[in-house]
Amino acid sequence: MNIEREVIISILKLTKDGLVSKEVVKNNVRLPSQNIENLLKKLQNDGLIYVRKNIVEADSLQRLKLAVKAITLGADIENVSSFLQWKEFESMAAVAFEQNDYAIARNLRFKHAGQRWEIDILGFKKPIVICMDCKHWLRGISPSLIKKIVEDQVKRTSALAESLPNPTVKVEFASWNLALFIPAVLSFVTSRFRFYDNVPVVSVLQLQDFLSQLPAYVDSLKYFPKYLTSKLNKGS
Repeated sequence: MNIEREVIISILKLTKDGLVSKEVVKNNVRLPSQNIENLLKKLQNDGLIYVRKNIVEADSLQRLKLAVKAITLGADIENVSSFLQWKEFESMAAVAFEQNDYAIARNLRFKHAGQRWEIDILGFKKPIVICMDCKHWLRGISPSLIKKIVEDQVKRTSALAESLPNPTVKVEFASWNLALFIPAVLSFVTSRFRFYDNVPVVSVLQLQDFLSQLPAYVDSLKYFPKYLTSKLNKGS
């Protein structure tokens, strides 16, 4: 048994709704008290938790880092993901975008063709706009379901591109000359589908690599180009 992994999983489970006492952590793990005490100090020194008197606390970013740490120590991905709140999952994706110099927008709502649409996360760095649909769980799903998930995200992405210029979409890319809108699906767990109909299906743990490699193969992906500022509007 990996004691550090078990302590981290216990902290993730117990701090899902807030603070927890050290005694509750010790009782939950059921390992030698001094070993757990030492690991709590180590995790605090690593910046993964706060320990104040008898209380253990972890903010959203720390919990995301704890989740990744647990997985690197061999924890089951599905088990770890079940302890993360939905907003924490989205925040983990946002951090990956920002670390690759992408600006982000969350929960973008807009109207097009008489319908209301929403995209979970958009990452944009000229000329690319990645439109992500966040799915907490994708392992073990059927081909027909992944097909529907991808098709729905393609429709959302296409609708966004077609709707622009749109005065209700007040984000940076709306003023670009050219934008390439790329639909994508993001999950916490790894799916057996890495691409479906040229649409990437990416684990949040693979997002950093996906973003760093994207410029090299963007032309092989499904995307919707849109000229947002015409030369005529510039008077040329």
